[in-house]
Amino acid sequence: MSGRARDGLGGRAAVVGIGATEFSKDSGRSELTLAVEAVRAALADAGLAPTDVDGLVTFTMDTSPEITVAQAAGMGELSFFSRVHYGGGAACATVQQAALAIAAGVAEVVVCYRAFNERSGRRFGAGVSRREPSAEGVALGWALPFGLLTPASWVAMAAQRYLHTHGLPPEVFGHVAVTDRRYAATNPAAYFHGRPITLEEHAASRWIVEPLRLLDCCQETDGGQALVVTSVERARDLPRPPAVIAAAAQGAGRAQEQMTSYYRDDLTGLPEMGVVARQLWRTSGLAPGEIDVGILYDHFTPFVLMQLEEFGFCAPGEAAEFVAKERLPLNTHGGQLGEAYLHGMNGIAEAVRQLRGTAVNQIPGAGRALVTAGTGVPTSGLILTADG
Repeated sequence: MSGRARDGLGGRAAVVGIGATEFSKDSGRSELTLAVEAVRAALADAGLAPTDVDGLVTFTMDTSPEITVAQAAGMGELSFFSRVHYGGGAACATVQQAALAIAAGVAEVVVCYRAFNERSGRRFGAGVSRREPSAEGVALGWALPFGLLTPASWVAMAAQRYLHTHGLPPEVFGHVAVTDRRYAATNPAAYFHGRPITLEEHAASRWIVEPLRLLDCCQETDGGQALVVTSVERARDLPRPPAVIAAAAQGAGRAQEQMTSYYRDDLTGLPEMGVVARQLWRTSGLAPGEIDVGILYDHFTPFVLMQLEEFGFCAPGEAAEFVAKERLPLNTHGGQLGEAYLHGMNGIAEAVRQLRGTAVNQIPGAGRALVTAGTGVPTSGLILTADG
């Protein structure tokens, strides 16, 4: 894998439309309604009609099937539809699936979407309950009986090892939380708009599972987000500047499990994101120093630090200092800690805004954005660039 040649997908497709519902704690409407609202908003942003769409991609665990969304949104025939597994790890992979379909000529306009009532309805952060028997569940059987019942507890094991290995205190995670909340404070769409935090407030927040505090954990959100993908050639005839998909990748590491990969040789990194990183750098031809903005999946702060290290922005154990010194604009929408938890889809939308020059917290001259999906699970990533 590490020596594989550059793939042929880069530069073949682009994100041309983004749309979202409001982000709330109680939407008051069905998940299908949220999905359709986001899809229609994304198509309007792209200058396209529902009848232009011939492909749809979403995640597993989504309660709004592709054919139902197509019918409710007023679409016609579909020639491509797909679902990607592993929760938030699927976010960037939806765009990869869309780009693959377009590059292969299977579809011309593909919409990627995610919509759920993840606060007022099913709360993923509540942990495992009434799980259907499966091979995946066997791995959880080695953790759940000992009290590791929630995502926070699963991450806490790796976070504790990271701190021990590098001789760091839990307060270092606060740099990620403070950065995200600073950007969220100036983003009107963010749930924590107008509410920045300090390192002291982070350190004073209550323990969830040591070494994770409340402000190390992302929020739970009701809402929907959609993205429209088409060929670069067609994109240039549409009203918005395209965000070109310079590279897209998925990755699963050796001894990979869902959030509980405790039997690896080393618990201080994210090998699955390393697989993604190698592919993205190889296909895009870029290096860490050439990225203008990073949108890194932040369901828990420790995994943001590990991602920076996997991508080579800094050496192992040095990511907290990297963030503190603001060497890379990070999660300029506020991330999932500050804006909303939409399983990473709102992060892709922020990258598109940065490349268009329309972000609330715009980075001057942003032309290259790195976006990552959920960590601790098989995952995915994107490098998006401005056209030309």
